[in-house]
Amino acid sequence: MARVIVVGLDPAEIQGWDPEPVQAAIARGQARFDDHGIEADWCLLALDKNPEGALVEALTRGDYACVVIGGGIRKHEPLLEFFEKVVNLVRQHAPDAAIAFNSSPEDCADAALRWLR
Repeated sequence: MARVIVVGLDPAEIQGWDPEPVQAAIARGQARFDDHGIEADWCLLALDKNPEGALVEALTRGDYACVVIGGGIRKHEPLLEFFEKVVNLVRQHAPDAAIAFNSSPEDCADAALRWLR
């Protein structure tokens, strides 16, 4: 089965936020990839720690068939410019990968499967 990378915000790096519920949802999402026999890497970005560089490093570490971009990056309007950068970095550094969007950390495998079938 093809390899997937999930790109999202690191919940432990968001100020004034309890990361535990999101970390638990991420763990459930990882288990869903395992259930489907899909190798999935996770790239959790901290906005104040060179997120573009971290993303490029992650994208160039493997050959990905699909990149799932999380809602934390896509849905928060102040991050619109960052979301655009993420999409364009994916296009540049993983040009053959499909781009998928999840609705929660738990359904990342479902988002990827829409493009891996």
